[in-house]
Amino acid sequence: MGTAGPSPDRADHAMNQRPESVAVLGGRGMLGTDLCALLRAAGQRVVALDLPECDITQPEPLARALEGVTAVVNCAAYTQVDGAEANAALADAVNHRAVRTLGALAGARGVYVLHISTDFVFDGELDRPYRETDPPRPLSVYGATKLAGEQALAASGCAHAVVRVQWTYGHAGRHFIGKILARAAATDELSVVADQVGSPTWTQDVAAALGVLLAGRSEGLYHYAAAGYASRCEVAAAVLALCGIRGKRVKPCRTADFPAAARRPLNSRFECTRIEALLPAPRPHWHAALGRYLAGS
Repeated sequence: MGTAGPSPDRADHAMNQRPESVAVLGGRGMLGTDLCALLRAAGQRVVALDLPECDITQPEPLARALEGVTAVVNCAAYTQVDGAEANAALADAVNHRAVRTLGALAGARGVYVLHISTDFVFDGELDRPYRETDPPRPLSVYGATKLAGEQALAASGCAHAVVRVQWTYGHAGRHFIGKILARAAATDELSVVADQVGSPTWTQDVAAALGVLLAGRSEGLYHYAAAGYASRCEVAAAVLALCGIRGKRVKPCRTADFPAAARRPLNSRFECTRIEALLPAPRPHWHAALGRYLAGS
């Protein structure tokens, strides 16, 4: 079967806006790939930039990236959560200092910035979904550097929006869904944490939401995730069921059973009413979106 795309009304909304010239940093990554495809389908001129030609930790490639564009989307990040604990300087260079430089350059040129952040800015201890107004308390170097990037961009004074996303998966990258399928092919019992709760979110749906923010030059801080919530264990069981994989056992366990260098937030649930007020259609439920993704894999 062919890969299913975002809902037609969302894509049509983006296509009906005026043409843009957009640079996408991290343009060959999981989210960047889907965003570039959506924007090009909407008739916009897109420059996809990634390593090695665009090292965002260096000011010269960043300055070149902003030449001749009206907006830039920063999907680039150091995302190795455990690796960041041992490589804090590199994580800070990519997730914080590069964003500070991007904000300064964009502000001087009048370029709008759309920056992607993460649920890891929170400690996951709230007993309800996180709102944009909740105080961030990152547990890891990764989360701390991503938060520092958000704050540096805000301090730069450039026109910008920050979108925090979570538990993303897509056709152009590594992610939890792919790991579950790989493990299911190798073993009959999968131990999966049941105390981490959030919303698995397809990058094609994230891209559609970003297209709306770009078209409207929306500013501020937004949370975006698929509708509904589930534990990692529940998501794993759904993946196997949707793929028709039988004879496998998904065994619930605790995060503490898998010691790691970086701590993870247990509650990653997002309150998304702020961004949903701007979208032309309700956010898709995580289970429905996952089914469409797997049908096109």
